[in-house]
Amino acid sequence: MNIRANILLRVYLAFGLIVLFAVAVLVRLCDVQFVEGHKWRAMADSLSTKYVNIEAARGNIYSNDGSLLATSVPEYELRMDLYAGGIEDKDIFNAKVDSLALRLSQFFKDKTPKEYSRYLRSARQDSVRYLLIKRKVNYQDLKEIRKFPLFNIGKYSGGLIAIQQNKRILPFQSLAARTIGYRNENVSNAVGLEGAYGSYINGEIGKRLVQRIAGGVWMPVNEEAEIAPKEGADIISTIDINMQDLAQSALEKQLIISDADHGAVILMEVATGEVRAVANFTRVSKGVYKELFNYAIAGNQDPGSTFKLASYMALLEDKMVDTNTLVATGNYKIPGHLIKDSHGSIGVVTVKKAFEQSSNSAVAQLVDTHYRNEQSRFTDHLYSWHLNEKLGLQIPGEAQPVVKTPKNRSWNKNMTLPQMAYGYEMQLTPLKMLSFYNAVANNGKYVAPIFVKEIRRLGNPVEQFKARVVNEKICSDVTLKKMQALLESTVAIGTGKVVASKFYKVAGKTGTAQVADGNKGYKAKKQYQSSFCGYFPADNPKYSLIVVINDPKGSYYAAAVAGPPFKEIADRIYASDMGMFSEVGDHLVGNTKAPEAKAGQTKDLKKVYNAFGIKALYAAKSDYVNSVDTSNGIVYQEYNSIKGAMPDVSGMGLKDALYLVGNAGLKAQVKGSGKVISQSIAPGSKIGKGLLVQLELK
Repeated sequence: MNIRANILLRVYLAFGLIVLFAVAVLVRLCDVQFVEGHKWRAMADSLSTKYVNIEAARGNIYSNDGSLLATSVPEYELRMDLYAGGIEDKDIFNAKVDSLALRLSQFFKDKTPKEYSRYLRSARQDSVRYLLIKRKVNYQDLKEIRKFPLFNIGKYSGGLIAIQQNKRILPFQSLAARTIGYRNENVSNAVGLEGAYGSYINGEIGKRLVQRIAGGVWMPVNEEAEIAPKEGADIISTIDINMQDLAQSALEKQLIISDADHGAVILMEVATGEVRAVANFTRVSKGVYKELFNYAIAGNQDPGSTFKLASYMALLEDKMVDTNTLVATGNYKIPGHLIKDSHGSIGVVTVKKAFEQSSNSAVAQLVDTHYRNEQSRFTDHLYSWHLNEKLGLQIPGEAQPVVKTPKNRSWNKNMTLPQMAYGYEMQLTPLKMLSFYNAVANNGKYVAPIFVKEIRRLGNPVEQFKARVVNEKICSDVTLKKMQALLESTVAIGTGKVVASKFYKVAGKTGTAQVADGNKGYKAKKQYQSSFCGYFPADNPKYSLIVVINDPKGSYYAAAVAGPPFKEIADRIYASDMGMFSEVGDHLVGNTKAPEAKAGQTKDLKKVYNAFGIKALYAAKSDYVNSVDTSNGIVYQEYNSIKGAMPDVSGMGLKDALYLVGNAGLKAQVKGSGKVISQSIAPGSKIGKGLLVQLELK
């Protein structure tokens, strides 16, 4: 064999071996892909595992009266593993899949039984291990679904996979929504109690082992191997849900009447500094208002005449004037500006009269005259009262107060001081102003408002909060008594008489201020802020209250705009708080004839009867009762509801009746007002979920 033939033979041999190797590789690839594919894919899936976080159930937020303001309820996303252990056998699956389809169709009413059957069979054919069945399923429905065919084979072997997700709900919806706030991953942009106390409310996350299956979906491996999350702590807020409802209703009503841009209301308990209600509304369209911004704590603006409280306090404390000092009203001229009284001159009057009638010229003249040569002496008072400092609130978003001093570059030695005297050249929030009035009501003790009184975990206190004392005594007792008297007389005979009541004393001050239109200043567009700030009952203060209405149309004077909601709130709170009443009249003493009472909650009835000294002959154990008058007092008849039966709501008020009807799964149609006199479904009748019951009230 020559050399050339020898080389060709070797080349052909090498090429043949390469071709054979390639064919072998190709055959093996086909075998792996098509013959053994299922086994290797299963093995790959079993090796692709990881731990994922399980969100903890967040803690609840409660109001001061125990009402639930915010809570987390579990929602479930339902999936199905079509090759779970208990249904891997096709005979078992085929025998019951149609029954499962029928139950799913009847329960969810979104597909026909045939559609569900095709959906499940097709997924089985495609070896789907994580088929979506339904989203947003509640726990009660989940318990029922677990009883369905196939799913009832076993918790894990039946193929049903329930992925829990926690949904945050506000039972009272818009009530105190801005104060409650919401969760925000950006801590620096936290909102309300949810944001400020997230570290307590959020709890501790758990862990779940998942594996990757076909399609890149991650499926739980074994729920028993999970590391359970730790539920969050509960927050007990200072908000009273009934007062909050009242505040929002009164504010919204006045905003609509005045066609105003926005407004805020804050109600605070004098002694404790606990905020009972805070309402904020912004106009989104004609007659429609929503809570979009917390003006109460972040709405910095010129306070206007409500600030005169501080100006007169400084003058009295420094003994520059007394309440009987005479001062001219009408106009007061300063270089470059004329300070006028909106209602014209009332002549030369006492300081008391000037305060009652809210004379701008009088207070500007008094402050300018007495502090002109020592301007920092006036601002030193404001700083000693900490009006220039934040209150250090428990919720984020508080605006920084702006109170000038002669050291500020923008200070004008001719104009700034007299304009500060009646509430301009500064920026204060409504809550800041209210806190100062609250100090006067609290015998000079200035406390920072609080929104949270306690944190609890599993019912046990973790941390408790008391109001921080900002200033133990803002002024002397002599000055304090004079200022209290001025505030009372302003309501009795001055600009605030619109809020006066014949049943109790109110102390307070009106405030009407022109506000700047952003960077355009005061002249671009005339708009005003109307406010009323005060406390009640004046002879034994329990609550302080401020109402601020911004840019009202038509009348803009505080008495006409901010006064009515202030009065409505104060009157309703006084009427509902037995602790603020004087002693019960002699005509009730020894009276065994009880007033007629609606059927309703036991605790409410007892509270009223006990307050009037009416004897209860029988202490009912149930939550709801009917009351029967006797010559010896009151007998409580127990009301016990029976599951699946129509409750007896006759004699009840609408609130209690709707509560019981709703709990029974019924829908109510209401006619009239008062107490229930008839119901379309007889008490004790068998009922089904979703039935309509007509309630007539009179």
